[in-house]
Amino acid sequence: MMMRSTMALAVLALVAAGCAEKAQTATASKKVDAKAWESTSSPYAAADWKGGDQAAWEAQMRTRAQGQNEYSRSAATPPAAAPTKTP
Repeated sequence: MMMRSTMALAVLALVAAGCAEKAQTATASKKVDAKAWESTSSPYAAADWKGGDQAAWEAQMRTRAQGQNEYSRSAATPPAAAPTKTP
């Protein structure tokens, strides 16, 4: 009987905790972001970057992505010769 009342009390505590949960709604207003190529205030911008030039921004993004492409990186350097074992 003691086990049954303890179990009922635990279930009641879990149900009560679930009812006390706060609503998870976004109350802040939406922030409209600026276009990525319009900003030049970053200290990490490339030296030859001109703010507001969409074509230059897209070209730089393509160049950066191509530098992370494993297929183009591995084709640029010849494979290293396998080490030979000497008896």
